[in-house]
Amino acid sequence: MMSAQDDLIGHQAPAPFAQRAGQGDPRFTERYWYTLHPVEGSVDGVPMILDIGMGYYPNKGVMDVFAGITVGRQQHNFRASRALGATPLEAGAGPLRIQVVQGMARHRLTLADNGSGLSFELDFEASFPAAQEKQNFRERKGVVEEDMVRISQFGRWRGWFAIGGQRHEVTPQTWWGQRDHSWGIRSEMRTDESAPPVQQHSGFFWTWSMFQFEDLGFSIFLKEREPGQPHYLSATEFVRGPDGRVTHREAIAVEHDLVWADDPLGQTIESGDFTLRFAEGPPRCVRMQGLAARFYLKGGLYGGFQGWNHGDPKGDYHADHDVWDLDDPATRARARTLGDHVVRATCDGRTGIGISEYGVAQGYARYPGPQQHPAL
Repeated sequence: MMSAQDDLIGHQAPAPFAQRAGQGDPRFTERYWYTLHPVEGSVDGVPMILDIGMGYYPNKGVMDVFAGITVGRQQHNFRASRALGATPLEAGAGPLRIQVVQGMARHRLTLADNGSGLSFELDFEASFPAAQEKQNFRERKGVVEEDMVRISQFGRWRGWFAIGGQRHEVTPQTWWGQRDHSWGIRSEMRTDESAPPVQQHSGFFWTWSMFQFEDLGFSIFLKEREPGQPHYLSATEFVRGPDGRVTHREAIAVEHDLVWADDPLGQTIESGDFTLRFAEGPPRCVRMQGLAARFYLKGGLYGGFQGWNHGDPKGDYHADHDVWDLDDPATRARARTLGDHVVRATCDGRTGIGISEYGVAQGYARYPGPQQHPAL
């Protein structure tokens, strides 16, 4: 289907924008993801984190979005999906819109009034250059399972959000965060108990962590089958000098030493150290301390929720919303592990903040305690 947006430049296949990306593979996905959280970890003593995302599936004719906020021990979720129709490149669905005001520098995110009680007008303002992660390519028995590129970037936030009728002002001094943008063949994740069969995972540890300081930033993506033997590593250090110029180094090794919380409901990191080693120059050690705020990404359909997975056609438009009690065992069982956990970070006398996503599966030779719970 041709659309008015096909009059724009940017085609990378002999087909309209609404189809045929990635040689027509239905798994081809392009995603935006954002988080923001208060620098102090809480607002008036209440832990908070907002997550926002969008998925574009040109070979399925679908775009879906989500937005959510964890306030204390409640997670509020909004999800929506639309058919691409005549606007395949309009980033958003229903009341949620994403606008790239200036590439790699400023994005605007808006969520109009809706039944979830969450709304916002927020600007992401980059605080460091974007890091391009190493190509994430994986095949099994000659079949490509994943072939994806991702950029990640630190930023500060400006604007406001409202939840439950209470409005909060957001300034770059008080709200920091991060974003990513990925595209390519993405492996399908199925962890929705209401839509079996559920994928079983074994023998691995992984983390995707981002730590931000006034003059430093660390982006780490690590996957291991055996401790100390990564089968995927992409890690970047950013340093802002006194003159404002930013330099970066790519890590050649990352070591980890994690302490897991005694959480009867799921996998939760209490604290940990990451040591980044580089081909040139001294290593860096970043220590993180888990804070109370965490957004479970199943609220944004990662792994599927109640029979609805990323990219599923839901008609011209569909939306729903819910509120989760994160102290409820049944809710946590459905939420599983995958989530954005706000952490306090320290490095060489500096104090910063960031997020960590993580999981450890049964059979990995380290960290046996959390393996009683699902890794994703």
